[in-house]
Amino acid sequence: MTAGISLVTLGVADLARSEAFYLAMGWRRSSASVEGEVAFLRSGPVVLSLYGRDDLAADADVAPGDLAEPPASVSLARNLPSEQAVDEAFTRAEAAGGRIVKAPGRVEWGGYLGYVADPDGHLWEFAHNPGFPLADDGTLTLPDEV
Repeated sequence: MTAGISLVTLGVADLARSEAFYLAMGWRRSSASVEGEVAFLRSGPVVLSLYGRDDLAADADVAPGDLAEPPASVSLARNLPSEQAVDEAFTRAEAAGGRIVKAPGRVEWGGYLGYVADPDGHLWEFAHNPGFPLADDGTLTLPDEV
């Protein structure tokens, strides 16, 4: 068995609003989703789960106030095949209710990136890194894996 992250769950304030945002960003909804309770969305090899914050706290057996408020010290990233694809992702995110935190631009290591916050404030980095090629399904290839 290989180790790795297969699913990321985000605690959200408004499940319908968050699901609409991610669907507008191109994620695909699974029939395993339960209307009004949890949404399972796929983009390439990763599954994103959207779960109400209070329900997430109950599931983890912690008080809702014990969950860190977004963005905390976490960002999620989506690597894209080109600078144009990054710009297009920013346009879609903003149109879907996201907030641009850092506009995309070139960085010293040769990539192109920026940050957007989803409707709950979860940070997403959209980046093009020419040193990390992408497979057809969007899987990132690290240099030592080539």
